[in-house]
Amino acid sequence: MRAVIQRVRWAEVEVEERIVARIEQGALVLLGVHQADTAEHAQWLAHKIARLRFFEDEAGKLNLSVQDIGGAVLVVSNFTLYGDCRKGRRPSFTDSAPYEHGQTLYEQFCAALREEGVSVQTGVYGAQMQVRLQNDGPVTLIVETPEG
Repeated sequence: MRAVIQRVRWAEVEVEERIVARIEQGALVLLGVHQADTAEHAQWLAHKIARLRFFEDEAGKLNLSVQDIGGAVLVVSNFTLYGDCRKGRRPSFTDSAPYEHGQTLYEQFCAALREEGVSVQTGVYGAQMQVRLQNDGPVTLIVETPEG
C-alpha cells in the first residue's frame, strides 16, 4: 500500500456536486492499493499513520500525531498512486489492485484507523471525486508498506 499524506487545516471531498466528507485539522490520505497487498498491510499502514508524528508541538518540532492533536483523517482512494511512468508517455496501472480487492483493503484500512481511535471520513471508493484542501505547512509525506 502507498499513502500520500498531507497535513491539512481542512479538507473535503465532493462527488456529483455534493460534499460527501469534510474534516477540519488533520490529514488527507490519498491511498493506493497494490495488487499484492493484504489485510496485514492495511493494518500496518493504519497503525503507522495513526502514530506518525508530523504535527508541531509547542517548540515547533514535529512531535505530535493526529491522535495527539485530536485531529481527523480524510481517506480518498487513489489507484493512480501505482501508475508506472517509466516507459512511454501513458502510465500503466497493472500494479494497482483490481476494483474489488482494492475496495476491500481500502475499507479495512479505514476500519483499522478507526480502531486506532482516529476520527475517519472517506471519499467514495472508485468515484470521480473533487478534493479540496488547505495544506498546512505544507507538510506532505509518502508512506509505503515495508514490501512497497
